[in-house]
Amino acid sequence: MKNIITSLLLTLIGFLNASAQTGAIEGTIRDFETKSPITGASINLSSANKGDNTDAFGFFRFANLPAGQYELIASHIGYRTEIIPVEVKEKLISTVAVNLKKGNLDLSEVRVNSKKTNGLNTLSQVDIMLRPVNTSQDILRIVPGVFIAQHAGGGKAEQIFLRGFDIDHGTDISLTVDGIPVNMVSHAHGQGYADLHFLIPETIEKAAFELGPHSTEKGNQATAGFVDFKTKDFLSSNSIKTEAGDFNTQRVSGQLKIFNKSTERSRQQFYVASEYFHNDGYFESPQNFHRFNILGKYNAWFGNQSQLTITTSTFDSRWNASGQIPDRAVRSGLISRFGSIDNSEGGNTSRTNFNIRFAKQWKGNWQSANQFYYSKYHFKLYSNFTFFLEDPVNGDEIRQRESRNIYGYTTTAAKTWLLGNKKIVTEFGAGFRYDNINDIELSKAVRRQFLSYIQKGDVKETNTFLYWDQQVELSNKFSVNGGIRYDYFRFGYRDELAGETDFRRQTRGTISPKINLNYSPSANVKIFFNNGIGFHSNDSRVILSNQANDILPKVFGTDLGIILKPVKALVLKTTLWHLYSQQEFVYVGDAGIVEPSGKTRRMGIDVSARYQVSSWLYADLDVNLTKARAAGEPKGEDYVPLAPAFTSIGGLTAKSKNGFSGSLRYRFIDDRPANEDYSVKAHGYFIADVLLSYKLKKFDLFVSMENIFNRDWNEAQFDTESRLQGEPAAVSEIHYTPGTPRFIKAGISFSF
Repeated sequence: MKNIITSLLLTLIGFLNASAQTGAIEGTIRDFETKSPITGASINLSSANKGDNTDAFGFFRFANLPAGQYELIASHIGYRTEIIPVEVKEKLISTVAVNLKKGNLDLSEVRVNSKKTNGLNTLSQVDIMLRPVNTSQDILRIVPGVFIAQHAGGGKAEQIFLRGFDIDHGTDISLTVDGIPVNMVSHAHGQGYADLHFLIPETIEKAAFELGPHSTEKGNQATAGFVDFKTKDFLSSNSIKTEAGDFNTQRVSGQLKIFNKSTERSRQQFYVASEYFHNDGYFESPQNFHRFNILGKYNAWFGNQSQLTITTSTFDSRWNASGQIPDRAVRSGLISRFGSIDNSEGGNTSRTNFNIRFAKQWKGNWQSANQFYYSKYHFKLYSNFTFFLEDPVNGDEIRQRESRNIYGYTTTAAKTWLLGNKKIVTEFGAGFRYDNINDIELSKAVRRQFLSYIQKGDVKETNTFLYWDQQVELSNKFSVNGGIRYDYFRFGYRDELAGETDFRRQTRGTISPKINLNYSPSANVKIFFNNGIGFHSNDSRVILSNQANDILPKVFGTDLGIILKPVKALVLKTTLWHLYSQQEFVYVGDAGIVEPSGKTRRMGIDVSARYQVSSWLYADLDVNLTKARAAGEPKGEDYVPLAPAFTSIGGLTAKSKNGFSGSLRYRFIDDRPANEDYSVKAHGYFIADVLLSYKLKKFDLFVSMENIFNRDWNEAQFDTESRLQGEPAAVSEIHYTPGTPRFIKAGISFSF
């Protein structure tokens, strides 16, 4: 025992002596125009094989550096890379302040050995602006492996596919905007319903994502992955944009600085952004889709040590929809591809958000952040999926409706410190989310006229959580990130149709451990091994009505990958992954029933490539192969319906010095099973889009074309049993929403 204690003391003394003979570099990375800190910028020391990322305050630090000359390389997607010579002296701290200018990504200076997320996991505003985007939901398509499908007239949240999951509208992917959760638990239409249409695309500064359940700070729904959107803190200029296109499309958007003040010690701005969108769609029955958004955001930095952000937004949309159509109706000539069986579908939804966040850098390298958010939400949707199957006289139209208030609070505290010469980052987090849902309803209707209730009641659901996350830099090449998270749920449901006056309640907790390993033998190679357990909650009505045992089924995930930079202009990322789900057991709001699908196993390989062909031409490619199967089922009857097996996105992006820019992009999804034995097929598609723009002083002119080859393709597809009016019996076959035909849109924006 004495020998062990003596060895530990000698090791600690050695660490301290080594530290005493070395120096350090610390500094901040800021935006050149706004002077606001840049979070997640990559910082590398060329001669020391050290890499790191800036924190929420744009701060970084390299400790225990031998005295000498170094080159510090600062880079971030959407900014020009800066190389700064720095001299390190013994027992002294060299301070560096770097201001990055906006520009194209220069892959020749990108390092892949940063400790946190890498460039392939962060989408910048530059990427977003060079791709055809009609709504913020379209930006999800940029995430490798994510495909979306709209099947209710444009106003309903899109169906999402990722890593072999038919995520429906958000069951297994966590989406946030400035820390506000987008997913709606125990929603009238489906568990985890995530409607992003309240987010104005032009206000998005960046979107960070990670695939798999490996992040300690992420809880409910973060199983296949998560995407965090962040809106701009500061506007560099005012702008207004007008757009028009096919299918009676009109859009007007603008961003305006109301208050803007900057001194040596503070930076404050309040801006307003707004959007109006109208579209009749390409269907024979016009969808008459209207959407209005407005956002106000106040952001202030005080002494580069405190940040206060206050954001408010409101959104409203209304639309009609042609709905999904049966394949037999088109084949027989009853309707065209763009016709409808029941054109009374559609709905309206609205959401108002309030968000306040205060972050502070304290003495002793402690950082804290406190956030409170509130959302007021309304939803009403009319659908008819089976036509006259259940009611041959009135038809099977249903109405889903709810009104909810969401209250949430999150607090975090993090500290960067040294144990000898080992850098350690410790973070603690805690918070809660409370959903108070009134009059959550499923009812029968005819031409949007109420007939009778199927379900009606109130839901109260609370999620309290806390977590601990630990990062340890064991050497310049090897680091470990581990953490543990605990979530506690309290579910409540009052069934109004049963005459209940009190809420029935159920509670449940779950623990989610994570462990991630990173090894970087050089600045051009990074190997990672990520492991974690995630979960998705089930609907409160299911839990309280059926006393379900599978309340918080877990998903076990593992990723093994490598990021390479074989040449200056090429970055490659390959990931082998595996996901095991205890139970895919979710509430199906369309029918008011529960469909447990049992245990599932998914495995696959993701390949990403980013190549800078020249100073003005940038290429990207993402390929995703997946095998999704139900565990314990007979071979040939174990397919997971609608699980994508092969997807790919990619394209070319160009930006010349004379103001011209553009992109040519494609998205491909292969055929996939629509039922458990693959006797019914959901057809794949290949779609290409193009965007061209020209910048002339303060004006930007652009034109985009979606589906440039005008291919017939099916967007949302389901194997559904239905009956048309006059048919003697039900028929089970593919029902689909046709995808967008060739769609041309042009616009102009003015900055001032």
